[in-house]
Amino acid sequence: MAVFTGKPVEEFNFEEIIYEKKDWVATITINRPHVYNCYSTKTLQELCVAYKDASWDDSVAVVVLTGAGEKAFCTGGDVAEYADDFTKRPRDYWKWMGLFIEAHDLFRNIGKPTIARINGIVAGGGNEWNMACDLAIMVDTANIRQVGVKVGSVAAGGATQWLPIIVGDRRAREILWLCEPIDAQKCLDWGLVNQVVPREQLDDAVAEMCKKLINKFPECLRYTKQQTNFWKDLAWSSTIGHAKDWLALHFVSVEPYEGMKSFVEKRPTNYIGLREKAAAGKSSEFLYGPYIKECSKCGAKGMPEEFTFCGTCGANL
Repeated sequence: MAVFTGKPVEEFNFEEIIYEKKDWVATITINRPHVYNCYSTKTLQELCVAYKDASWDDSVAVVVLTGAGEKAFCTGGDVAEYADDFTKRPRDYWKWMGLFIEAHDLFRNIGKPTIARINGIVAGGGNEWNMACDLAIMVDTANIRQVGVKVGSVAAGGATQWLPIIVGDRRAREILWLCEPIDAQKCLDWGLVNQVVPREQLDDAVAEMCKKLINKFPECLRYTKQQTNFWKDLAWSSTIGHAKDWLALHFVSVEPYEGMKSFVEKRPTNYIGLREKAAAGKSSEFLYGPYIKECSKCGAKGMPEEFTFCGTCGANL
């Protein structure tokens, strides 16, 4: 009896993805349209299960990754989850990043061609999933953008590693540093996608590409994929462990706090305020300054420099 086989999709009780298998194609849909298909911890856990099943299932020749609805393909990690959880417990971001890495490793090593069916907005980590796919077809009304330095993070979960390989160094810097939307035609011209089509032609274009891939030798395709992944794998493996640790430590600083809180609260981000504090010789790394004050009354230590009253007893500092 074969051990490494796929299961009927009915056996999976996914809540945040839709998993379908039909006619040699597995389609995995991030199903969170109410938040533009950003992925939560649960989404990543479910993706891992689906990726492993698609890898093991010999009735699957091609894997298509997409987002639910028409507004978004994927807009990256759930910033509300980041703001609520990881600014409070940065060590948990390190754990989350381990899950994120596992999902990407399973996907890149799935052993079958993967296609990004880009049906709408692609932002942040959504573009990292796009680039993790082998091929991509995009609707002509969609756009792609990175947002890391706008929200207090660094797009080191694939974007800093893979964009220079895919679009070239100068274009990668433009995408990563300016965080501006790249329209569909420019995405095609720069090599971020393979095809751009009107929305009504998207499914037909994806089906046609799947058909072309299905009618190839599976073992030859698998090894060709492994070989053509070389530079992406090299860049990823050389940097992702460092990124995991640095990003987790970065969550103790004020930049992710301000960037993600302002995003969730739908208010302007105070970029200049942080620069002004640094220029004035104050701390731009801590919300209320470094932990250096002590209370002469109760002996409490390690209070932020900008506190004027003791957080323990209320005495003047």
